[in-house]
Amino acid sequence: MIWKRLDQKSRCFGSRCLRAVVVIACVAVLICTVEAAAAVSPPGSVAGTVKDALQRPLGGAAVRLESPDGRTIARTTADDQGNFSFTGVAPGTYAVVAEQKGFDAGTSIVTVSETEGATAELALASQKPLDVKVAAEKLEEARINIQPRIGASTYEITSQAIETQPGGANNSLSQILLQAPGVTQDSTSQGGIHVRNEHANLQYRINGVILPEGVSLFTQNGGLSPRFARSIDLITGALPAEYGLRTAGIIDVQTKSGAFAPGGYVGMYGGSFSWLQPSFEYSGSAGRFNYFVTGDYLQNSIGISPATPNGPIHDDTRQGHGFGYFEYLLDANSKVSAILGNFVGHFEIPNSRTATPVFTANGISDFDPTRINERQLEQNYFAVLAYLHSIQDITYQVSAFSKFSRITFSPDRNPDIIFNGIAQHFDRSDVATGLQGDASWKVAPTHTLRGGVFFSAERSSVQTKSYVVPVDDTGAQTDDVPLRIFDSSGKTGYTYSVYVQDAWQIVPSVTINLGLRFDDIEAFTSDRQLSPRLSVVWTPTSATTVHAGYARYFTPPPLIFTSTRSVSKFDNTSAAVDHEVNDVIKPESAHYFDVGASQVILPGWKVGLDVYYKIADNLLDDGQFGAPVFITPFNYQRGYNYGVELTTTYTLGNFSAYGNLAAAQQWAKKITSAQALFSADDLAFIRQHFINTDHYQLITASAGVSYLFFNTTRLSVDMIAGSGLRRTVVHPNDASEPPYQQVNLGITHRFDLPAIGKMQARFDVINLLDNNYELRNGTGVGVFAKQFGPPRGFFGGLRKEF
Repeated sequence: MIWKRLDQKSRCFGSRCLRAVVVIACVAVLICTVEAAAAVSPPGSVAGTVKDALQRPLGGAAVRLESPDGRTIARTTADDQGNFSFTGVAPGTYAVVAEQKGFDAGTSIVTVSETEGATAELALASQKPLDVKVAAEKLEEARINIQPRIGASTYEITSQAIETQPGGANNSLSQILLQAPGVTQDSTSQGGIHVRNEHANLQYRINGVILPEGVSLFTQNGGLSPRFARSIDLITGALPAEYGLRTAGIIDVQTKSGAFAPGGYVGMYGGSFSWLQPSFEYSGSAGRFNYFVTGDYLQNSIGISPATPNGPIHDDTRQGHGFGYFEYLLDANSKVSAILGNFVGHFEIPNSRTATPVFTANGISDFDPTRINERQLEQNYFAVLAYLHSIQDITYQVSAFSKFSRITFSPDRNPDIIFNGIAQHFDRSDVATGLQGDASWKVAPTHTLRGGVFFSAERSSVQTKSYVVPVDDTGAQTDDVPLRIFDSSGKTGYTYSVYVQDAWQIVPSVTINLGLRFDDIEAFTSDRQLSPRLSVVWTPTSATTVHAGYARYFTPPPLIFTSTRSVSKFDNTSAAVDHEVNDVIKPESAHYFDVGASQVILPGWKVGLDVYYKIADNLLDDGQFGAPVFITPFNYQRGYNYGVELTTTYTLGNFSAYGNLAAAQQWAKKITSAQALFSADDLAFIRQHFINTDHYQLITASAGVSYLFFNTTRLSVDMIAGSGLRRTVVHPNDASEPPYQQVNLGITHRFDLPAIGKMQARFDVINLLDNNYELRNGTGVGVFAKQFGPPRGFFGGLRKEF
């Protein structure tokens, strides 16, 4: 049914289906090409090897050759090196079957032609649990190596680092990412975080598979929880060709698995602001089947960034996460895996004490702004099914994914009209499905060829019921009885991508990665781009790494957030715009340069330095325009982004520490799309002047230290600081929020209770110094309301571990 809804225009549907078929065919050709890369035997022969999951030869294995009707044509025994061969084999298709005591039988289908023989590589899965775990680890390593980060800047946050941070896995994923260099804190309704001063432009992946964006706001990452992460990698800079579409940062989450860390816990966490958060986690194995499941529920009175100092007003939230990872090892060289996840969040929109009435609705012209009752519901559900195969120098993974997401905003009718001039019930949904294929082939000791394809079809729909009051040509209200304006629209978008690249080790210490990527989008606008990538990595010593790279980027606007508002419907109402020019949002195109180095100073002490420069045409930005708290994109004609990052980590015994310092600037000029969302004065000023974008922060820093006492008690302290986000676009555009600092403290203790077993207790203080800082003052490009950092809070938790 999803495919039937994707496009109602039959003429366009045919061409788009053809593109999808081409993409799927590319996947098939890619797989067939790498599978065919193995060497063949002389005519009339079938040869090969038999090994176990550890790639150890299985000497003495019984091998037989079977015809399609099941008859045994020949038998032999593998030698001490696991090698075997059959000769005098007539042309045809055969099954090669290998058996060995203590192992599952292995089968390979081969074809002998008139001119070529066949080769079969068989890997038998051991029936011992230890070997099943080793096979899972080998396949996991092979999967990660399909998509290397050659030339990019990668910052890894392990599950241990997540648990060490005050709050641990009870934090949001955005809070966890503040540990990484160049990640700036922002208010929840403005995206939560910015990477290298970019607004949004982040791509989330789970085990290398792209997760469709869908629609979310207070959960910029679609409601992903750090609980299921074995590690979180933030990949930035001049990215290799396998990364595209969203390029400011790739957030690749590697999931936990029952194959590596069986066990789990049940726990409760809570404290200030009515915080209550039960959670659980469990993982394990049953033969070749590995599983991991986790979930949590959260309710508190600080669901969104407060709109008032010293605590929130009307900010209750109820949220729930669910996640499951399941994999089955078909044999030592292949597996299938499934990922299921969901997030549901109910939010109250925070109120301000200082809002000023502007209009009259149904005879009411004054209202206590602290009693406004606006609410928002977010839902995200996603599923991924993947097949991975790895043998010798060839690895590939093919994945199918689907995601459904929805935002519903419910206004408080009369108060919203009084203060905002519009009360809009807003319902936006998105369905995305697609395929992704990635492959790696080590064609020679110095060359590794990689390639892949991506296709997605996405349906976005929006319905609004807006209540406004009539006004005359001067803007004066003429009646206090609200008018109802209904608007409904929908759009289906398609994305096609293909890439190929070669990692060439020209000398042992130097690797050049040259790639080419092609992206094509068909949505509110149609556009495409061929994007070259080039990076060089030099490792003169085992302690020193230097990288430099260039990337051409193509960033389409997110379909779900592209404005579809019918501007003219609001003429002569309290929601009328200054003008009706509303050009379609365009893809961003950019040149990106990045140079960096890392050095191990002493064992356990590592430092890194990275410098970047970006030139963008049709720079994409996002803003909140009005009371419904959702984000709408727009373009600047030209933008510049440049900065430097310094990072260091140190680990010695039970002590660990990290520190990051970044300085960056972003400039932009002339808004060229969605102009109806802006005032005429702002448009005129930005048309003539380069301005600092409002998500730009000159200085961003983060740091943390941790020490484990007696192998049972850990004390950790972390800090984030910034020079303040920009807050205005009026001349001379030099104002910013005051600098801020936030210090957090965490203590965890592990102990055993008789008849109960292993336990963990934790105590956290967020914003220890109670620094009551302002993130947003309600001005800037597309910034609607004041928002503050979290007030000081005290939290505690207890969990039973299995």
